[in-house]
Amino acid sequence: MKLSRPARRASLVVHVAASACWLGLTLGLLALGITATTTGSAVTVEASVRAMKLFADWLLLPVAFLTLVSGLVLSLGTHWGLARHRWVCVKFWLTSATAAATVLALRPGVNSAVAAVAAGGPLPDAGDVLFGPVVSLSAYVFMTAISVLKPWGTTRRGRRLRAPARGSLPAQRVRQDA
Repeated sequence: MKLSRPARRASLVVHVAASACWLGLTLGLLALGITATTTGSAVTVEASVRAMKLFADWLLLPVAFLTLVSGLVLSLGTHWGLARHRWVCVKFWLTSATAAATVLALRPGVNSAVAAVAAGGPLPDAGDVLFGPVVSLSAYVFMTAISVLKPWGTTRRGRRLRAPARGSLPAQRVRQDA
């Protein structure tokens, strides 16, 4: 099933906007994490980790889900396909992995930091507030690069699907000439 041109364009705008939001939220989390780990003020540490919790609890998951769904719609509704090009496969699996890591690692790390600071103690570990955003940011920049560069060519399935289409073009031209 192919998307119509307006639907494809709308899906592309949604996907790019959601991806940019996810990247921006991660940059914000990294800035807040750096602030929390480098400041000497307990008030600033508490404000930073509470803001991180707000981002992680209310913004990251909807944006991650929207990015994943819009990417699936685009891959399944366009000639790129989900399993025809290696870069699309890599983006799909990295998006899935980073969304899962948000749920399973980043949010619990931020929540434990908030609990420790709310109890009056210091941050339990700088890794709780820095590791997730650094890894996520690296993955998002890599996914952006492969979206632009489209490296690695087609998959075995993509070559198999393309071969019959190429073989039929000369036959159609011969019929038109006859």
